[in-house]
Amino acid sequence: MLPSHRLRVVLAASEAVPWFKTGGLADVITALARALDADGHDVTIILPDYVTVRARRNSQLPEITDTGIRCNINMNGETVTGSVRWTPLMDSDVKVLLVAQDRYFKRPQLYMEDGNGYADNCERFCFFSRAVMEICSQMALRPDILHCNDWQTALVPALLHTQYAGRPGFENTASVITIHNMAFQGQFWHYDLVLTGMARQYFSTHHMEHQGQLNLLKTGIAMADQVTTVSPTYAEEICTAEAGCGLDGLLTHRKSDLTGILNGIDQAVWNPETDRHLISHYTADDPQPGKSDCKQRLQERMGVTVRKEVPLLGMVSRMSHQKGFDLILEVSDCIVFQDLQLVILGTGDRGIEEELRRVAAEYPSRVAVTIGFDDSLAHQIEAGSDIFLMPSRFEPCGLNQMYSLRYGTVPIVRRIGGLADSVIDTTRKTLADKSATGFVFDKYCSLQLAETIERAVATYRQAAVWEQIIHNGMSTDCSWRHSVQQYVHVYRDALERRHERATDGRQ
Repeated sequence: MLPSHRLRVVLAASEAVPWFKTGGLADVITALARALDADGHDVTIILPDYVTVRARRNSQLPEITDTGIRCNINMNGETVTGSVRWTPLMDSDVKVLLVAQDRYFKRPQLYMEDGNGYADNCERFCFFSRAVMEICSQMALRPDILHCNDWQTALVPALLHTQYAGRPGFENTASVITIHNMAFQGQFWHYDLVLTGMARQYFSTHHMEHQGQLNLLKTGIAMADQVTTVSPTYAEEICTAEAGCGLDGLLTHRKSDLTGILNGIDQAVWNPETDRHLISHYTADDPQPGKSDCKQRLQERMGVTVRKEVPLLGMVSRMSHQKGFDLILEVSDCIVFQDLQLVILGTGDRGIEEELRRVAAEYPSRVAVTIGFDDSLAHQIEAGSDIFLMPSRFEPCGLNQMYSLRYGTVPIVRRIGGLADSVIDTTRKTLADKSATGFVFDKYCSLQLAETIERAVATYRQAAVWEQIIHNGMSTDCSWRHSVQQYVHVYRDALERRHERATDGRQ
């Protein structure tokens, strides 16, 4: 019998704030869990316990308690034991379980060091996925939905529908996988199949094999009851050869089970009316002088000249070519010669970091770059900038453009993925109907980016028009309210598929 309302949902992921974060996935997991909890569902998050990383953020974390539960997993003939710790997600009823295993997770970073992925990443996350299943069993979580995310947990649907099929506690469990970025697939040599615990028969083009290798993301897509990704446009894009990263055929085959759901933002955390990181607060109806105060404070902190009238462009991003930094570097002279200011926060590709440092050193009064991650500074850039840059080569969803809308910082984005779904270009028509929220360009080239910056700056000089665009953006509903209902609909579709399979005698 299918549950009529309250669902038991287990969210398995490799990171979540405030414990561990490398990108937007961490924000999404926590925000979705809170939204599901607020909607009346029973939610448990399961994460690896990267104990070294957690220790560096200890002051921000609630108390963590050992549950006494131990998971013994046979990893290629060796029994590896993980312990399970428990902690609450603040301001919710969500339970968070942390899988501790020092050999796998007591490391300086989550996935890589010095630009290289850990050599045993396949083993680490196969262990974690298998531990997720054992935790559900030993702790009698009896999930209606096992919701996994990206390749690090994509083995979960395969385990559910093979080894754990029909086991007590899993009789009515369905699986959902969310693709946050097709570029990262968890592809490893074929001998690593033994680490998954799956039978050799599943190493086939229909399940786990891709181009002669083990592909964990493909495994999840092939075997989950439902597949989601993080925006409607990206759901269309990944079914094409250009964006499907080799799995477009499988995704096209599963298109009836594929749903694009735009991420929301946590409006309790990202709120210019209450944000503890800001020197002044402001609202959509009354953004000044609060936003101007934030701009001055940002200019002071970043070391650029304090000038109220100069357009200040901001960027908070992983520094990679995916995020359009090659374009940023190509138009940096254009930005400076237009008498603009640019502030950037992020870390990533060392070559990009060095080039940005060079530009900042050449134009210290107009360009400032902070290498690293600073949550407080990220909030201050969102609030203090006039314009936010997101010229991505591809962008499954993106969150910063939505943070920018919320903070009255007008985004410049490329018409791709979630950026296309969340920012409305400023044109005569959209100004007339008061729907314009930003500036959008199509072709991935520095000329179009430069032209779009010029268009935005020209509009910035028209104070009344700019104020209207700010108001439009700040009035946009970027919350999880609509998205969470779409996820619940997908969950119920997954349960229907699971029920049909069980009725037909298939697992």
